[in-house]
Amino acid sequence: MTLAVKTKTALLLGLVSALCGGLAAGCGYTLAGRGSFLPATIRTVGIPTFTNKSTVFNLETLLSEKVRSEFIGRGKYRVLPQDTGVDAVLIADVVAVTVSPTSFNAAQLASNYVVTMTASVQFRDVRENKVLWENPSLTFRQEYEASTSTSGSTPIDANAFLSQEASALERVSTEFARTIVSSILEAF
Repeated sequence: MTLAVKTKTALLLGLVSALCGGLAAGCGYTLAGRGSFLPATIRTVGIPTFTNKSTVFNLETLLSEKVRSEFIGRGKYRVLPQDTGVDAVLIADVVAVTVSPTSFNAAQLASNYVVTMTASVQFRDVRENKVLWENPSLTFRQEYEASTSTSGSTPIDANAFLSQEASALERVSTEFARTIVSSILEAF
């Protein structure tokens, strides 16, 4: 190849790259998780402590904190723990939490469980008194394995079992926060 052909090829490749980059920018591509379809008037979001109708102690506090942290992590809104003096408010109600066995060992003892949490969530523009996003029955599940002795006939330790359940609830809370905030900000 001659120098002229190499130069033309390099220029052509550069032009194609620039054109593709310009088209991608013009099509609205952004980093996932950073977009927002909320009205520009919403700058302050109130996230009061959620209500909890389940029997799981303090779950409402864990969920509220996780959702606040997720909103703050998006960096675009001021987040307050109240429903007054804000542009929008996020209200959630934990309706139920159940723990059910999903599989059994040879001794017919539960070896795996699933934690299921159901919640009702509403995000409302306070100034317009308009619901921007809601889901009355969000459901999240997380499985965990029950610790058993080597014979498989008895649990090793009740504390270990409860610790595994608590870890599953922690994972459910993280998934809940990410899903809620993404749904609200990205209009899915």
